[in-house]
Amino acid sequence: MIAFIKGIVKSYTTDVLILEHEGIGYEVRYPHSDRVHLEEHVLIYTYLHSTENELALYGFESLNEKELFLKLISVKGLGPKTALGILSNSGLDHIIEAIESNDISYLTTLPGIGKKTASQIILDLKGKLVQHVDSKRIATTQEILDAKEALKNLGYKQKEVDEASKAMDPNENLTTQEYLKIGLKYLMSN
Repeated sequence: MIAFIKGIVKSYTTDVLILEHEGIGYEVRYPHSDRVHLEEHVLIYTYLHSTENELALYGFESLNEKELFLKLISVKGLGPKTALGILSNSGLDHIIEAIESNDISYLTTLPGIGKKTASQIILDLKGKLVQHVDSKRIATTQEILDAKEALKNLGYKQKEVDEASKAMDPNENLTTQEYLKIGLKYLMSN
């Protein structure tokens, strides 16, 4: 119904933006409010969710993010608020990578996702998301997964671990400790 809104950010909270477009303020549930600024001009792709009790507009940075959201809410037992929470706590590529590599432990670190739901997500979506992520990201080695786990054990938040893992190239065939050093170096410099 409403494919996107191009407007000015008038206010925001942790998960809601108010966008002004031609004198109308649209309340949009948005997973990346930490990336916007007041009075900034933005283009937000949207999905209108309608139930008997609620009419809500959900917003996304890209069409790929919106497509992933739509696929997530198609999973039995997963609603739009949980799907938005997943997107706000992890990058698009990391979510797809976890689904394609059967990484239940990663998915259960996301808000509102238990083992049963993580298994259902993998069952319903594995193989349906590959076009959105390059093959190098899917070929994540066990050493990288272990290094990411070590970063979490050192107290880094999931978002920080996801950012640090971008510097870890699976084609380098390094040890867990070498990938851990790369991740720590990345986190220290940023």
